[in-house]
Amino acid sequence: MVDFEKLAEAMGDLDEDAMVEGLNQVMAEGGADAAKAMEACQKGMDLVGSRFEEGEYFVGDLIYAGELMTQAVDILKDALVSGGNNGPATKMVLCTVKDDLHDIGKNIVRSMLEANGFDVIDLGIDCPKEKVVETCKAENIKIVALSGVLTLAIDSMKDTIDALKAAGLNDVKVIIGGAPVSESAKEVTGADEWAYSPQKTVQVCKEWAAL
Repeated sequence: MVDFEKLAEAMGDLDEDAMVEGLNQVMAEGGADAAKAMEACQKGMDLVGSRFEEGEYFVGDLIYAGELMTQAVDILKDALVSGGNNGPATKMVLCTVKDDLHDIGKNIVRSMLEANGFDVIDLGIDCPKEKVVETCKAENIKIVALSGVLTLAIDSMKDTIDALKAAGLNDVKVIIGGAPVSESAKEVTGADEWAYSPQKTVQVCKEWAAL
């Protein structure tokens, strides 16, 4: 049985060998605890964020942590996919909003969404609202995930959501995610939901896809 506290510590310590060993053990035991393993890795990422804020870790450490998290998703991917994915995958849009250049969180969310059967159109970073609207129209998109790390991302999220509504795309569901988001940010931007963790983003998008 994997010790999930130690797994979280391994991620927080950026100990790739210990993390991979723990995740491989989860898979060797049948993968039933894959979701718990991802939660442990997320706790580890929270530790990384705290150490960065305290000056113990630097930007390079954040980038490496993002790579480790993506590796974790790859290891657990088969066990994370829920059964019953019949028919074509649900297509959705994901991006980091205009004036924000961060992509670590976005890339982790994309990996987890793809692991759960979504066809993710990743529009990258610093994405203008016009590109989101244009893609939603062209691809008949019903789910959009907007990511951001900077406080100013809230304004860009609101602008993007306003643009979707102005274009008549009122049936598009929007979830916002990243460091500055909260319940109040959801209200300000007009988003349908918000998420701090990749796990919640996946859960919400799966619920929407089933509607």
